[in-house]
Amino acid sequence: MEAPIADPQPPSLSAPSSVHPGLQLVPLKCCSPIQGVLPGGGGMIAVKRLAENAPVPFGITFETEVTNLMALKHENIVELVHYCHEAQKKVVQHNGRYVIVDVIESCLCYKYLPNGSLDKHLYADTPSMINWDTRFKIIKGICQGLHFLHKDLNLDTERGPLIHMNLVPNSIWLDDNWVPKIADFGLSRLFGKEQTRMYTVNVKGYNGYMAPEYLYRGEISTMSDIYSLGMLILEITTGEKNCAVSEDRSARKFVDNVHQNLKTDEQIIHKYPSLGPNGLQQVRACIVIGLKCVEVDRSKRPTIVDIVDKLNGKRVPILDLA
Repeated sequence: MEAPIADPQPPSLSAPSSVHPGLQLVPLKCCSPIQGVLPGGGGMIAVKRLAENAPVPFGITFETEVTNLMALKHENIVELVHYCHEAQKKVVQHNGRYVIVDVIESCLCYKYLPNGSLDKHLYADTPSMINWDTRFKIIKGICQGLHFLHKDLNLDTERGPLIHMNLVPNSIWLDDNWVPKIADFGLSRLFGKEQTRMYTVNVKGYNGYMAPEYLYRGEISTMSDIYSLGMLILEITTGEKNCAVSEDRSARKFVDNVHQNLKTDEQIIHKYPSLGPNGLQQVRACIVIGLKCVEVDRSKRPTIVDIVDKLNGKRVPILDLA
């Protein structure tokens, strides 16, 4: 079955007419979306192509759901500014012959962010590795964005929290001030949770961010996102890559290494010798939060409210450092 999101095809010089008349698309360097330039000084956008004919759950329309997503506004959520969803003619090969078929082409158009996705800056082997102050700012921003999806939307709508289901480094985008913004939100509402899961489970590199109950049993909850958040926090804090391999799809080896190598104050000071007391306290808090988030038993994971409170200096029993 085709995935909800496809790798973008080599772009043409024009976009589907429902995106914007005259929109020109050009490839982005090392970034999966396509950069769009709106005519007449309309600014730049990142266009993400979705898989052709991706199924939409019964009872909703693509247009209505995307319009609802476009209404979501938060400092740490990428702004969805436009979309397209229209039939196109395409030549395909069928039984040895070329035939013309109708396909539904869909694109999501996000506000363009100049610093790209988090994975381009996160690890020791990346050319623009970021300092601790920026890393802590990014951690707090991601958590505030997830708080919006999990809690604020739960209060404002009858549909409950918006579960991201694909919280990975390349779904975190950075603006020119290094403010993190969550992208790819709402795909589970556009395509259904099971269809989204089928996509993410089969994408290389994503398994290491998935909660075991989600990866192996298909159980989906806000705690699935909390597990993914924990992996992100551990990666951002350590600067090390979570490398899930075939025999360890849930990346427990990475978690065990963090737990073993950064469990004492002495180990933390050794890894971060240039940080002062406040910075070291932030590192320690982030490690504790990250390790609690990736508990195999989801009932032991903190909520996003717990995490935001802890990052803001409040005492949280489940995240007590003692």
